[in-house]
Amino acid sequence: MVMDNMIVAPTEDTAQRAAARARLDRLWAAGTAFLGTEFAILAGAMSWVSERNLVSAISNAGGFGVLACGAMEPDRLAEEIAATQALTSRPFGVNLITMHPRLDDLVRVCIEAGVAHVVLAGGIPPGPAIRAIKDGGAKVMAFAPALVLAKRLVRMGVDALVIEGAEAGGHVGPVSLTVLAQEVLPFIRTVPVFVAGGLGRGEAILSYLEQGAAGAQLGTRFAASEESIAHERFKAAFVRANARDAVTSVQLDERFPVIPVRGLSNAGGRRFLQHQADTIQRFLSGELTREEAQLDIEHFWAGSLRRAVVEGDVENGSVMAGQSVGMISAVQPVASIIAELVDQAVEALVRREAPAGES
Repeated sequence: MVMDNMIVAPTEDTAQRAAARARLDRLWAAGTAFLGTEFAILAGAMSWVSERNLVSAISNAGGFGVLACGAMEPDRLAEEIAATQALTSRPFGVNLITMHPRLDDLVRVCIEAGVAHVVLAGGIPPGPAIRAIKDGGAKVMAFAPALVLAKRLVRMGVDALVIEGAEAGGHVGPVSLTVLAQEVLPFIRTVPVFVAGGLGRGEAILSYLEQGAAGAQLGTRFAASEESIAHERFKAAFVRANARDAVTSVQLDERFPVIPVRGLSNAGGRRFLQHQADTIQRFLSGELTREEAQLDIEHFWAGSLRRAVVEGDVENGSVMAGQSVGMISAVQPVASIIAELVDQAVEALVRREAPAGES
């Protein structure tokens, strides 16, 4: 005998959630179509972190992983691409630094390996590199810190843009994502635009999709995932941190520029301030030339990211993190992070459609 309370029938809540999910899929359809993924959730390329294991896990969970080439030589990049392809049959991209002395060779490696998306970062991408990637059958993504550059990149043939706010971790610009989105999204409609910087919840992603974004890029949350190869002390620092702990490096003297890098405040950061002060004093006393002083300041952090990520020295290394670090309360599997982001966006849409007085 089948009891009434054992009969499972579709509920109004189920129908509402299905409708909300369909709405979300429509909002990021341009992003999923461009990436070839289930979700328009793009992973930021993080040196020492965005390697085969994390990238394949993100792609296998329906997102879009991106390998960080960084300072790799072509043979090493080819090896990492092949290793990632062995772990996932789904799309992923490769991030190349435009200042790399062997950029042309790295592009060739990507094309020969069948990489479908190449992300050019670290400066205005050279026209020949863009053409080589497109001629090889891949799509080109690039970063646009302002509307004028976004328009220029589109004219150069870039297939998609990422606008990254100052809330992000690592090397950042001076403008917040909330401002960049207002500056860029209403005026760039011919290519997909992905938003990045300080994103840690699905409701925030939804809000930018509704402004015209094609999808979102996240880095900090994935850096603290189970699949991330980052040292456990590195991940634990993320779990402990608050948003205000993720600060940008300070420049003491405009004669000696410091590229802003956002990371967790620690002893290394405090020593960097003292190092700048000492170096500037050595310059003023004539002990160092201006060029020597600049190099001395720039070399302070050499190897410090690896020290933090690989060796777990979170007090003296560079613990790059975005302000969304304050939303990390535990180390989670990548699939759980993505599912949580999607669920939060869907739930926000469900609440919006609920009759007045319901929540």
